[in-house]
Amino acid sequence: MSRRSPIIVVTGANGGVGFGICHRLLIQLCQPCPSDAKPAPALGNKDVEDGIEPCESLTLIMACRSVKRGEAARAQLFRLLDEHLAKVQQSPEDIAYAKRFRKNVRIDLHYSDLASVSTILRLGAELRQKYPYISHIICNAGLASFIGIDWALAIRRVLTNLVDAVTNPDYNLQNWGERSVDGLGWVWQCNVFGHYCLFRELEPALQKSPERPRVLWMSSLEGRPGYYEAEDWQLLKTQHSYQASKYQMDLIATILDRRVLKGSDGSNTPRHLIIHPAVTHTNVSHALASGITDFLKVISFYLARFLGSPNHPIHPYKAAISAVHVSLVALAFLPTALSFSTAGVKGNTMPKGPTPIKIGSETDWWGHERVGVAPVLEWDEHEQEAGELVKKCEALYTSLREAEGELSFEQATEHM
Repeated sequence: MSRRSPIIVVTGANGGVGFGICHRLLIQLCQPCPSDAKPAPALGNKDVEDGIEPCESLTLIMACRSVKRGEAARAQLFRLLDEHLAKVQQSPEDIAYAKRFRKNVRIDLHYSDLASVSTILRLGAELRQKYPYISHIICNAGLASFIGIDWALAIRRVLTNLVDAVTNPDYNLQNWGERSVDGLGWVWQCNVFGHYCLFRELEPALQKSPERPRVLWMSSLEGRPGYYEAEDWQLLKTQHSYQASKYQMDLIATILDRRVLKGSDGSNTPRHLIIHPAVTHTNVSHALASGITDFLKVISFYLARFLGSPNHPIHPYKAAISAVHVSLVALAFLPTALSFSTAGVKGNTMPKGPTPIKIGSETDWWGHERVGVAPVLEWDEHEQEAGELVKKCEALYTSLREAEGELSFEQATEHM
């Protein structure tokens, strides 16, 4: 059997969790039996090495809005990989494997602005033309339009339940009503619709993958149904657009994956899988905390972990374990639904039967990372909404793509 040669697109790859994903992919794949590719006990699997195929090469496509920061990140990734290979203790066979892998690593940089449909269409055309196939899309890029903190609420939440306060920070204030250059909800387009368009543009390239392709949708522990109203599907009216966008990703990925599995006829249609990084220290909340407040925020994360929270990996490399595991493990070890215990859960919020899942990053008390699992909340109540949301996204994507094609044709004829 020929060895795997994945071609992986990562959006938002120049910093934060996106950079952590790229870094972790390189470190994992430079070894013939990567630990992140092993089945996870949290998903009901035994810790075995079945289905792990060594990689002959890796093409990592960094989709970034800042080319300058992307180039710096690309150089840093090569440096981190070389430093790892120089210091790691391995057998002669593993060293030879790592050297072959390093020789065949390719990291490419492509400009991407998810707030511009025309830019996404150009990116899709570039990738379809340049690469023979795409095996993975990791829809990681995202933003929040933070403007401040409700300090009274924040202090009360911290004093009453620190762990929950720094896991579900409902006291962060956000802008609302912002529109993109395309006239769409800005946060919604950056976090949700831009990725939907990218997936649709790359669907032909995904179907050419020699192994079953995967689309990974980066959700969040903050993505909850209470923040989302179906009528406000572009998230222009809500004051919690970040959380609502993440719940939309849960709905979209779940309905798309169920349709794929229901209609599977042996074709190479991509699987859609939900991941989340848990609580991580990145620049997403830079508008809320800087200097001493940023330092105190990080201290509170470590304190939450000390108090028993599994949801605070904090470092982007650790937070990347869910994305890398779902990218590498055999699909047979990724369940589509699980049952969750409701024992000890306040408010009876956990689903009682099998429910769709999102696979997340966790750590133990010592900070050792592992894979965890959480339910897609209130799926049964929102399944119909999920179908309607995908229908709206598809109609909007189709109309904008047609409009862009007509504009491109007009511009081309002007220069003939």
